[in-house]
Amino acid sequence: VQLQASGGGLVQPGGSLRLSCTAYGSIGSINVMGWYRQAPGNERELVATIISGGSTNYADSVKGRFTISRDNAKKTHYLQMNSLKPEDTAVYYCNNQGRTGWGGRFDAWGQGTLVTVSS
Repeated sequence: VQLQASGGGLVQPGGSLRLSCTAYGSIGSINVMGWYRQAPGNERELVATIISGGSTNYADSVKGRFTISRDNAKKTHYLQMNSLKPEDTAVYYCNNQGRTGWGGRFDAWGQGTLVTVSS
């Protein structure tokens, strides 16, 4: 299973960006789709997750500004980021956890996409 992330870039404070992540390969089901980020000098941290039933979880720092969503048919999930702040600057990684077409479990990461919030 491979994940392809896109949508990062440079944006001014207060602006918006939308990240996308699509899964490829022999996939039976995806239980958890998530976004994580890692700023320079910091550890990777959870941003948001969404499970197959649609329940979501957000880091306190992004609640009310970011929205995670998923399109199961497209094996794609999104992160809509609004009211961006300089402290949101980081490499954003997508993650999927589920089962392959053969029934085995997988935990896959995307390659990372850079989000820079700066004037």
